[in-house]
Parts: sequence; C-alpha cells; structure tokens
Amino acid sequence: MAELLLELLSEEIPARLQSRTAADLKRLVTKNLEVAGLGFERARAFATPRRLALVVDGVPALQPERTVERKGPKVGAPETAVQGFLKSVGLTLDQVEQRDTGKGTFYVAVLDRGGQPSAEVMAEIVPAAIAALAWPKSMRWGAHPTRWIRPLHTILCLFDGAVVPFRFGHLAAGEASRGHRIHVPHSFRVKDFAEYQAVLEAAKVMLDGAERSRTIRDEAERLAAAEGLSLVEDEALVGEIAGLVEWPVVLMGAIDPAFMELPPEVLTAVMRTQQKYLSLATPQGPLAPRFVVVANIEPADGGAAIVAGNERVLRARLADARFFWQQDRRRTLGSRVADLEEIVFHAKLGSLDEKVKRVEVLAVEIAEFVPGADKDRVGSAARLAKADLTSQMVVEFPELQGVMGRYYALADGEDPEVAQAIEEHYAPQGPNDACPRAPASVAVALADKIDTLVGFFAIGEAPTGSRDPFALRRAALGVIRMILENELRVPLREAFRLASLSSPVALKRQGGWAAVAVGLLDFFADRLKVHLREEGVRHDLISAVFALTGEDNLVRLVARVEALQAFLDTDDGASLLTAYKRVNNILRIEEKRDGTYRDSDKVNDQQFVQDEEIQLFKHCEAMLHLVADALRDEDYKGAFKHLATFRPIVDSFFEHVTVNTEEPELRANRLCLLRRVEIDFARIADFSQIEG
Repeated sequence: MAELLLELLSEEIPARLQSRTAADLKRLVTKNLEVAGLGFERARAFATPRRLALVVDGVPALQPERTVERKGPKVGAPETAVQGFLKSVGLTLDQVEQRDTGKGTFYVAVLDRGGQPSAEVMAEIVPAAIAALAWPKSMRWGAHPTRWIRPLHTILCLFDGAVVPFRFGHLAAGEASRGHRIHVPHSFRVKDFAEYQAVLEAAKVMLDGAERSRTIRDEAERLAAAEGLSLVEDEALVGEIAGLVEWPVVLMGAIDPAFMELPPEVLTAVMRTQQKYLSLATPQGPLAPRFVVVANIEPADGGAAIVAGNERVLRARLADARFFWQQDRRRTLGSRVADLEEIVFHAKLGSLDEKVKRVEVLAVEIAEFVPGADKDRVGSAARLAKADLTSQMVVEFPELQGVMGRYYALADGEDPEVAQAIEEHYAPQGPNDACPRAPASVAVALADKIDTLVGFFAIGEAPTGSRDPFALRRAALGVIRMILENELRVPLREAFRLASLSSPVALKRQGGWAAVAVGLLDFFADRLKVHLREEGVRHDLISAVFALTGEDNLVRLVARVEALQAFLDTDDGASLLTAYKRVNNILRIEEKRDGTYRDSDKVNDQQFVQDEEIQLFKHCEAMLHLVADALRDEDYKGAFKHLATFRPIVDSFFEHVTVNTEEPELRANRLCLLRRVEIDFARIADFSQIEG
C-alpha cells in the first residue's frame, strides 16, 4: 500500500472558500479512485491561505484487474455500425453478448482489463479533479489560458515517494513546495506527507486549519486572562482569521478610551467586520478597551510595531463610526420614516415605506392575539421598525439594523418596549436565534414576516426546490417558532386575510386570495414538519391533523398531533389504526366496484339484523357528542380515549357481521354504517394519512 500526496500552492485563497474547496478536492479525487477500482484506507484534506493539500493513505500500487462493459448498437442496426463497434472493442460478433435492456436488445462487449500501475491512473484522475473544482469566480494570469481562483505557483504530487507525471495548464507536477512567504520563501523537496508536514512546520506554516484556530483561541484567552479579561466567543471569526494566516501570532492592542462611549455593538462591528479583531470583555460584562489581532509573521520587536499600526488604523475606523453616531442622532428616528419611500422593497410590492404602513396595520390586528400587547406601542414600533435603514451607521454596517434603531429610539425618548421591538422584530433569523418574548416585539415580528410571506406568495414567488431567494422558508419557520414558543392562539388563515387587505397586489387569477391562503397553509404544514422533526414528531401525523381539519391554530394543532402520537404508541391506538385501515379499505374497494359513494346520513337503523350492527351504530351516536365536547375543550387526550372505546365494538362487528352480503339493501346499509365509523375517526384526524 502507498500514499498519494497532493499540494496546490497559489496566491491567497479567500478564507470563506478554503475548507469547502479542500473538501471538494478530497471528494473528487477519492471518487475517481473508487471509479478506477483503487481502494484506500483514509483521506485527509487541508487548507491554508496559500495552499490546498490532500493525502490519501493505503492506495494499492497496482490497479486490480476488472471487467468493463461496453454497450454497442441495437441488434438489427446497420452492418457498418455493428462492425465499427466490434473493431473498437477488438472482438468478433460471436464474442459479444446480446442483452435485453428493456428498451430493446443491444450488443454488449464484456472486456477484462488488466490492472495499470496506480501512478499512471493518478496521472489522469488528479488533474481531472483539479480542473473540476468549482469556484464562484476564477481568473487567468499572464499569458496562460488556465483558469483558477488565484494564480497557481506549483503543484506537488507524489505517489509512493515518486512524482506523478502530469501537467495542469502551464505547470508540471513535481516534488517541491515552499514555506512561509516571509520567513521561509525558498522551495524544498519532500518524499511523503510526514516529511512534508514536518518541513512546513519548520518553515512557519501550520497546515491544519483546526490547529490554527485552536492556537488563536488559546493564545487570545491567555493574553486576556493576563489582564483579568475574557475572550468574547466568536467561533466564526476565529475560523475566518485562521483562513487568513499560515503562522498565527496573537497580539493584544488597546482601544482609545475616547471611543468607549460608542455602543458596544458598534465597537464590535468595526473590529469584527473591518479589521478582523477579536473582542475582549471585563469581568462585569461590558467590552474592555482591548482587542486581539492575529499577525501572520513573527515580529522581531515582539509585535510592538504591528500593535501600534493596528491601534492607529482602529482609531481612524472608530472616528468614522463616532461621526456616523453623532450625525445620525441629529435627526429623530420618526423623521427618517419618510425616507423609506426612496427604498424599493420589491418592484411588485412597492417601497419600504409602503411595507411599513402595511406592517403597522397588521401588527395592531395581530396584537389582539398577543397577551399583554399594547396596540399603541405596537403601532409605534411597527412604524419605526425600518427607519434606521436610512442611517449612516446601518448603511456602513448592515448587520446593525434594528440594533441602531433601538439606540436611536431610546435617544428620542421612545418607550423602552417600542425600542426593544424595533431591535427584535427581525428575529428569529435562524434556528439558533432566540425568539422575541416581549408582546410588542412578537406582534411586530409576526406582522413583518407574515406581510412578506403573503406578498411574495401573491406575486408567484413561492420557493421551489432549493430556490428561495427571499428567505421565505426562514420567515415561515420564524412565525412557527414565535407562535409555539409564546403559545399564541393566532389563526393563520385570518392573519393571511388581514395581510391581504392592504396588499398592493390585485389577484385576478382563479382562486384569488383564497388560493394564496391555501398555498401558504400547505407551505406552513411543510415547515412545521421540518421544525418538529428534531423533536421526534412524525411527519405523517402532522399531515393527518393538518390536511383534514384545516387547523390553522398551531398551538392546538401541535397539541393534537402530540396526543395522536401518544395514542398510537399504545396497544389500543395500534389496534384501532388497524381497524380503521380495514374500514377504509372495504369502503374504497366496494365503492370502486359499484361506483357509489356511501353516505353516513343514509344509515337506516331499522334495517339492522344483528346486535353487533346496533351496538356499533349506538356507539357512533354516543361518540358524536363525547368527541365533539372533548375537541371543543381542547382535551385531545380525552378525545382519543373516547375513540379507543371503538376497538372492541369494531372488532366484534367484523368478527360476526358480513359486510359484503348478497342482499343489496343490507350491504348498502352496512357500508353506510362503516362510513359513519370512518367519519367519527375523521373528527380527530385523517387516519388515512398515517403510515403503517
């Protein structure tokens, strides 16, 4: 068994692309190895700012013998086609098979191929994998026709210690690489991965991205602890910084105290977005006047010049931020609302100002369903929610939308609950984002998302497949989470109707707004399945409740689904589901046979001839009221408990009564009775949707 080592050395690769592209390189090479019949023990991919590396262990030195099938022309094809195929495979007509493929009979040649040396196979599959790497953008350099993300300098490719002979563009694979651009820029030769990694370490290159991240984090925490501070957790930023340096050197700098009056979110945004600095906090919680910067060289002066330079740059950045902060507060947040007329929300849905007006009306209506929501505060928050988008600070730092709105609202003397709602109305923006809890925040956040969903569904922009350019799936999941986590009794269908009243879209197509509401409810059912899947709730049970009842109160729907799942986990539930399936199958078969739908209202109790029929009919009559009362009181466990009493009666009916009797009137009456049983089941859920 041998080792394949590959390195692509280039100019700096964007940090956001490194891990993904290294994984793609590993996938493409290993897939090609498997196709070629070359197994391996393990494969590892690495990335630094200047290189992608791959090592594959346990590859056989010789490709195993294998059988290859070549499909030829159809039997009966012109003789020239048949002879051309036979010549290409080097066989005669009696040496090929005739095989029926389902689409006709074809000639098939079965060829035994001897194994090639694996190095020869590598010379084909490695450049093919390099060429297949997908980049968002690629470039050409010099006079070379080859395209790649950045100019390539060298390709190192060794198999079992020997160079794999291939070319990619103007470069030939070799055994040489280079170290750190500043510290060890000269080239060196290696024979295997162990030597390669050791030489890189000596040449100031830390190959493993996880190790670079760990070093940055550990050193930053050590520096912070030395001053009695703590590192503000930001794994995404640590990972990004690790993609910017090959040899991380962690240093600490100071923030000019004059800028500490800025909101901490502004300080963090400047350091994180513009400078890639890590923030530090005091033991009391606020940001400390310190920052962590990661250099890519070992400075001779211990980092004094680097720290001083970064402090100088940060001072200029923060001066700009302070200017924005001061300028923005010269106007009230309310005075900025009119500026939203100049921002287009969507060509078919009007300006952002028009959206704000719709959200304001809808939020006040939704406040009826949010306990503790004050309509005046809800209306004020909705009207001001988007106003900070016109501020200089948010234009510079879009990630601060909502956050700056809260600060500006408080500076204007707005109610703290209004200011909080301005910040929180965008939430939740992802599965790890907390849901709003304050009543005004919840009302405005629901209205904002529902207006977006209704509007885009109305103009035919519902998500399809993986396409969701307006993040409507995320918006729907946000609505679901807010309703369930706050236990809100919001009727979605009514919320959609209220949103449609102020919509700029006039639907003239068939179905109109009713069709939009149906489409949205189906969309929410799918999103609810996604949301509940991790909690162990079966998707078919959601369909069984949602499809039949059209329930649009998510709290009630989930409670009913949970009660249904608990019921089906019992012996009574499993037996009753079996009984329902039998009832449903009999009705379906018999109605298909004679083309007649059986109406439960046509049951004639005077035609019953057996006690089991009478007992089943009386039980249906009793269950009608018991189940209805339980459902009205939202006692879903009680409703299923009542339903469970059907089990012995249905079992006795099927044991003693022949449904498909020779007497037509008696048969029809018994089928109508079974329809009545099916409808009693359907008062709680559509059991036909349940799998198993």
